[in-house]
Amino acid sequence: MIHPWHDVTPGAEKGELPGHFKAIIEIPRGSNLKFELDKGSGMLKLDRVLSSAVYYPANYGFIPQTLAEDNDPLDVLVYCTEAIPPLCICHARAVGMMSMIDRGDPDHKIVAVLDSDPIYSEFTLASHFPKHIFKMLKQFFEDYKMLEGKGVAVEDVLPAEAAHAVIEDSLARYEKARRMGGIKGLVG
Repeated sequence: MIHPWHDVTPGAEKGELPGHFKAIIEIPRGSNLKFELDKGSGMLKLDRVLSSAVYYPANYGFIPQTLAEDNDPLDVLVYCTEAIPPLCICHARAVGMMSMIDRGDPDHKIVAVLDSDPIYSEFTLASHFPKHIFKMLKQFFEDYKMLEGKGVAVEDVLPAEAAHAVIEDSLARYEKARRMGGIKGLVG
């Protein structure tokens, strides 16, 4: 069995990193179930059911072989006209980034589009999206965190260049941690 975080290469067939990448989906668009990668086994675990009438506004997952500042794989929201099943590998393109401060720590979310989606693939910049989509995204994170009694500050969506810098940084952090043996789920 492969481990989706460690054994899937992040590079996509179309385009180069950091703009184009593979994403592993954990939570399909429209779900109110919070699945998370179990870092040790590589399986998905049900973390919780969202405690409000909100649902994920985009497919949610991570970029393999990345290590974000919160010591998890780098989060990605993949916009697509359809819900993508959990543990599906898809080819995505960064169009922006939403940053949050979650319990005092930075928590970046790469905003991406599915390369092969007939509608969203035409969006090359976050500014191409209708403004309401990112209002809903911000409200989603604020609502679900608030109802769980967790404080969060959600910032506006930044341009793709900000996403590229964070992706590069997360790829480098993963590589360094892997060389030092500091990543859960790796043998030896």
